[in-house]
Amino acid sequence: MIEFPVSGIETYWWLPISVAFVISSLTSMAGVSGAFLLLPFQISILGFTGPAVSSTNLVYNIVAIPSGVYRYYHEKRMVWPIVGVIVLATLPGVFLGALIRVNYLPDPSTFKIFAGLVLLYIGIRLFVNIFNKREVVTGRDRQKDRFNVTGTYFNIKQLGYEFNNMTYGASTPGLMVLSFTVGIIGGTYGIGGGAIIAPFLVAVFRLPVHTIAGPALLSTFVTSVAGVLFYSIIAPYYKNTGLTIAPDWMLGLLFGIGGAIGMYIGARMQKFVPAVVIKSILAVIILLVAAKYILGGFLG
Repeated sequence: MIEFPVSGIETYWWLPISVAFVISSLTSMAGVSGAFLLLPFQISILGFTGPAVSSTNLVYNIVAIPSGVYRYYHEKRMVWPIVGVIVLATLPGVFLGALIRVNYLPDPSTFKIFAGLVLLYIGIRLFVNIFNKREVVTGRDRQKDRFNVTGTYFNIKQLGYEFNNMTYGASTPGLMVLSFTVGIIGGTYGIGGGAIIAPFLVAVFRLPVHTIAGPALLSTFVTSVAGVLFYSIIAPYYKNTGLTIAPDWMLGLLFGIGGAIGMYIGARMQKFVPAVVIKSILAVIILLVAAKYILGGFLG
């Protein structure tokens, strides 16, 4: 057993690594780091309930995400215009979200309800989009260049690219507004925003899940770095409140090690898994956790 002085918990060293590995292997295929599922594990199983759980989740993202991003980049499925727009608009929201978390949502019960509602919305959006007939990738397409992202373009009104012999596009202003809003929620929830932006890219902008995973993970990484820095900077100003704001680096590192291995495997396997399977499994998990959190918050 290892004691983690910052979070005040005690657990086996291999448990965070194993849990993060299993979660990230699945969620990374959909462009989600898995931090949104690690949060309930930390709160409900480990008993880590303070604001520092959010910043610790962001540390996990920083350690775990690069391996998945590398795999998507290597396979030429990184849509750089999407990455740029999301990062630019999300960062201000992340800072605002961190302040909201510390000042208005320090109580575990209130935070559980908030987290549950966020997850409920994500799950519903995923289910609505599960049977999107436009996104069909055959085995033959996976073996050819058509599975790569090509022909990317960007301007003030729209951005887009070609994938699997089809052209996809999204409104640049619309994506910026969405990303700013997601940044606020992600900064509050400690997930970097990827768990929210990825379903939106699929459900609202109708972009194929096999192409949004890389951009969603990379933008989550960048905003997570900013979030951890911001939490660390404001931590001294809340020292007299009794709240722990700064992340538990040791715990976040153990989660990150398991997550890094899982994300690489998930990113490697993604193109062999049908989109409907990826979205269905993810939606079921999200809705189950959302129900647990909302009921737990109201029932105390």
